[in-house]
Amino acid sequence: MHDKTLAELARGLAAGQWSSRDITTALLDRIERLDPALNSFITVTGDQALQDAEAADEARARGQAGILAGVPLAYKDIFCTEGVRTSCGSRMLDNFIAPYNATVIDKLRQAGTVSLGKTNMDEFAMGSSNENSHYGPVKNPWDHSLVPGGSSGGSAAAVAAGLVPAALGTDTGGSIRQPAAFCGITGLKPTYGRVSRYGMVAYASSLDQGGPLARTAEDCAWLLNVMAGHDARDSTSVSRSVPDYTSELDKPLDGLRIGLPREYFGEGLDEGVASAIRDAIRVYESLGASVIDVSLPHTELAIPTYYVIAPAEASSNLSRYDGVRFGHRCENPETLEDLYKRSRAEGFGEEVKRRILIGTHTLSEGFFDAYYRKAQQVRRLIRQDFLDAFQQVDVLMGPAAPTPAFPLGETADPVQMYLQDIYTIAINLAGIPGISVPAGFVGHRPVGLQILAPHFAEAHLLNVAHAFQQATDWHQRRPDVDSPDPR
Repeated sequence: MHDKTLAELARGLAAGQWSSRDITTALLDRIERLDPALNSFITVTGDQALQDAEAADEARARGQAGILAGVPLAYKDIFCTEGVRTSCGSRMLDNFIAPYNATVIDKLRQAGTVSLGKTNMDEFAMGSSNENSHYGPVKNPWDHSLVPGGSSGGSAAAVAAGLVPAALGTDTGGSIRQPAAFCGITGLKPTYGRVSRYGMVAYASSLDQGGPLARTAEDCAWLLNVMAGHDARDSTSVSRSVPDYTSELDKPLDGLRIGLPREYFGEGLDEGVASAIRDAIRVYESLGASVIDVSLPHTELAIPTYYVIAPAEASSNLSRYDGVRFGHRCENPETLEDLYKRSRAEGFGEEVKRRILIGTHTLSEGFFDAYYRKAQQVRRLIRQDFLDAFQQVDVLMGPAAPTPAFPLGETADPVQMYLQDIYTIAINLAGIPGISVPAGFVGHRPVGLQILAPHFAEAHLLNVAHAFQQATDWHQRRPDVDSPDPR
């Protein structure tokens, strides 16, 4: 049962092949047995999950269940969940019990889904490897010596290991797509504003976007049908009708124009990753697509631009955690200043402190125009690159990450770590949707193909990804997590 996709489980529930309690019990047992080695969950809500599963089964017996009723999910620990700890992977929020649900949590609960718990993550979503969590690093299910990617690595590892059929993550600079690539699953970052950010703990407000991680594009389409839509409580949410994302999944690709950005295939790209991506492109050509060489000329400016804008927004968003209004409070402070300093020093980890310092500097008097305003100007150029490219092609394709998953503790230099996001960050700056799908292996390490589409073209994006998964079986490969050494 743990090998089933979300859609297969939902169809089995509808056909009476199994109950939600059957699925939930089996997955909770699997989490108890396997997660101590993976560390993909921060909080497991077993009792609540079983109650919700029984409620879903009763609703189905009455003929009142929706298509996703009774399907288990997990949420990245960045989504506020009523009555459940929402730590954001940080000591600062270790004891925070959310008094309300994020909008997407409310929507999925109303659809009858069952939450198994909250997944591990880089602290406040800052990281590319999931090594920055207060609760310890997450291990990659394909090889426990490797990182799962960050910052949604807990969600990605849980799905890849078969602990849950799908999970929610957030993507500020690639944090859904890169861990999806490293763990051999499918991860969708929707258009900015397509999914409500209300109740999602903020890192960089103009870049953060929630989305699903699952085994297939079809599963992502089912979840996006529920998650998408305008939310009056989120001023950045876009008021726009939501299509049925499953309706176009099986459309043929005849005439599809694929753009290959030449900047995504240059220096720094692992040869094995490049080979897997080119093989994937040939699959699309065999399905009737044509390939066009395109350029995104400001690609090399994406990382420096991101690391001005994101830390600036983070320094502002995280200023509320001072031990007085929110967050961890130090013991026995001698003065108010001592309380502020020690509470923040004890509550935040090193990477969060580094980004707060960068952001505070770039927003300070005398540096705002030189750094922050200039970065916003470059951001417009990066966005225009994508708009120009989509005048020539329907979608863009390339690698999700320059390398496959790397060993835990290998990359101590933060700048080298930031380069892991070189192919994903520009998409957040432009606000367009992107998806990573399994597209091969380098040795035993999965490779992700990244597909990009114009704003609000998620239906087409999912159609293109689904077609690839109908023609290949990379998404059906599973790590041997029952083995003491999963390699």
